[in-house]
Amino acid sequence: MLKRILVALDFDSDTSVATRYAIEIAQRCDAEVTGLALVDSKGIESESSGAGLGAMYYAEKLQHKLSSEARAQAQHLLRGFADEIERAGVQHGSDHIGEGVPFERIVEDMKYHDLLIAGAESHFFYPDRDKRTHCMDEVVEKGAAATLIVEPAYRPIRRVMVAYDRSVSAARAMQKFAELNAFDTEHVEVEIVNVRDDDDNARSESELMLGLATSYLNAYGFASVVGTSIAGQSPKDVLLDHADRSRADLIVAGAHAKTGLSKFLFGSTTTGLIDEAEIPLFLYH
Repeated sequence: MLKRILVALDFDSDTSVATRYAIEIAQRCDAEVTGLALVDSKGIESESSGAGLGAMYYAEKLQHKLSSEARAQAQHLLRGFADEIERAGVQHGSDHIGEGVPFERIVEDMKYHDLLIAGAESHFFYPDRDKRTHCMDEVVEKGAAATLIVEPAYRPIRRVMVAYDRSVSAARAMQKFAELNAFDTEHVEVEIVNVRDDDDNARSESELMLGLATSYLNAYGFASVVGTSIAGQSPKDVLLDHADRSRADLIVAGAHAKTGLSKFLFGSTTTGLIDEAEIPLFLYH
């Protein structure tokens, strides 16, 4: 059961949407909600860096000015967030400012929360609010908790599409979605979608797998669950197209990844969903 929700705050419109989802889920689960405002100290340092002794002096002055402004704006975000949480009457955690590299600060706080809610277009560098940080890919890849990535427009979650390919990552995402019980299992409609090869063996395996996954979600109280098997070469494109045609309100997916010789590579399907999906994403690795 979900008990602690973390909301990453910035000045984009999707922060108010993230807060609304956090309040609704907290009311359903009797959970605590905490706000995290970020000060991108590394970004500020880079923005204000100079060359030469004279330039270094002015760079330090600029860095101090930008840091002070960013902290003041972060405090402003926290005050507004606290007002909303208190008006809603839900449990309120210890809101705070995280300074450093934004994704690192979020990942650290995720260790002590069950769910992160954040906007897809996160701009944590306050002096330049048009500068996208691209940190949500890193957060989903490395964070310990599940992540709900939201869009600027709020939509009730009535139709959920679960992307399932029998991988461990996809299974974990489906399990976490079921275990957290963040949405109304009695009224939400769930469709489990498997993108497969176009042959008879793949079709038979897909139908068997979808039956097992449907049974799993039924056991968690989801009353309306169906499985859909689709032949296709590009899982990301198939999933986005089907989500649009089925009018899904949420996509549940695993953060697919593989290990190379020297670095961890984030899954292309997941990054494609983060970049291109126009509906909320529930992601877990």
